[in-house]
Amino acid sequence: MKLNEIKDNAGAHYRKKRLGRGIGSGKGKTAGQGGKGQLGRSGVAINGFEGGQTPLHRRLPKRGFNNKIFQKDYKVVNLGRLQQALDAEKLAAKDTIDGKALVAAGILRRVGDGVRLLAKGELKTAITIEVVGASQAAIAAVEKAGGKVVLPEGATAEA
Repeated sequence: MKLNEIKDNAGAHYRKKRLGRGIGSGKGKTAGQGGKGQLGRSGVAINGFEGGQTPLHRRLPKRGFNNKIFQKDYKVVNLGRLQQALDAEKLAAKDTIDGKALVAAGILRRVGDGVRLLAKGELKTAITIEVVGASQAAIAAVEKAGGKVVLPEGATAEA
């Protein structure tokens, strides 16, 4: 096959309908745009416009606030994903696994404000993992496999 021999499948391409080419075409005169006025012109952008009536987004009161400037960006790692990396030998079970090791293994792209360990999946290997937070179920699963979860001082396991 050559580039100049490539063809589309039969019936896959329709000829564009020619608008505004006389009344005999069926799409003459206003060319499917209706009558005159704003909607008959090109470049109409009136999403949310209610004909001069105060739009809904201005009629409703403002409520709440956005506190994202203080929000922590924790990266989540599940036990099943850790086991996959251990099986593929991207992580070594004998080393302490922390955020840098997870990034180096390709499990995370960046550490953000820290790593949070969750219990989805199954862990069969005994590991020592250093994280900012972990669920109680994840800590129980790691300890059941013979490993240890290291949390920062003062941090507690969350449900």
